[in-house]
Amino acid sequence: MAANGNGARADFITVGTGEAARQIAMALQPAASGNTLAHLVWLGGYRSDISGTKAVELAALAARIGTAAIRFDYSGHGASGGAFIDGTISRWLEEALAVIEHAVKTLGTRRVVLVGSSMGGWIALRAVAELAKRKDIAIAGLVLIAPAPDFTSELIEPNLTEAERTALAERGQFEEPTPYGPDPNIYTLKLIEDGRENRVLTGVIETGCPVHILQGMADPDVPYAHAVRLMEHLSGDDVVLTMIRDGDHRLSRPQDIAKILEAAEGLARLP
Repeated sequence: MAANGNGARADFITVGTGEAARQIAMALQPAASGNTLAHLVWLGGYRSDISGTKAVELAALAARIGTAAIRFDYSGHGASGGAFIDGTISRWLEEALAVIEHAVKTLGTRRVVLVGSSMGGWIALRAVAELAKRKDIAIAGLVLIAPAPDFTSELIEPNLTEAERTALAERGQFEEPTPYGPDPNIYTLKLIEDGRENRVLTGVIETGCPVHILQGMADPDVPYAHAVRLMEHLSGDDVVLTMIRDGDHRLSRPQDIAKILEAAEGLARLP
């Protein structure tokens, strides 16, 4: 176990058994002695890792206010093991829950604010449902950044070209260029089929906690109408939706980061 530049402990846990076992990299940043604020859990997006701007800024916020920060890389991402093409929502959710369970044991985590970006917003919503079954941890709030719940069935499948459908049928995957890096995004049939089993936009979503959604209106990947639809499904919760008129999908500009951190700190400080 070692400390990284943010004072977090770099560690690994094994998730899964047999051929499905994979090493998951975590950065666990303890709370200051006596601090009672909710701990901040970062849930990254598709192909992002814990060295990303928003993840690092969230950890820095936690250090400033004295609470704990919990970050990790999904399998096939960053420093974690496992193949990216084996990734599914169920698999990455399993890893998120395992990391939170580890934080309960090692950091004394009892209350958390889940901060989910893009796909991480979907995983946060699924995690809430699973964590509600536990008696040793409470969800203090959700911060959802350009959330992409059900993106496989809502945003990918309806827009597949014939060539992409053929590639899925024949090769089990297709590639799509991305402006966020030199390598294309890879979408697998396994991911799409598993996504159908993890849909949340099928009825009322009951989180039992305050939710703050931040969405860019110039987002080319997740239309802002998707955030509005999500808000409608969160009909029983205290929900704030912040629309950023010129915001893109990443929401990583200083002014965007400031809004994200304000939302996270506000929820962390709730009694």
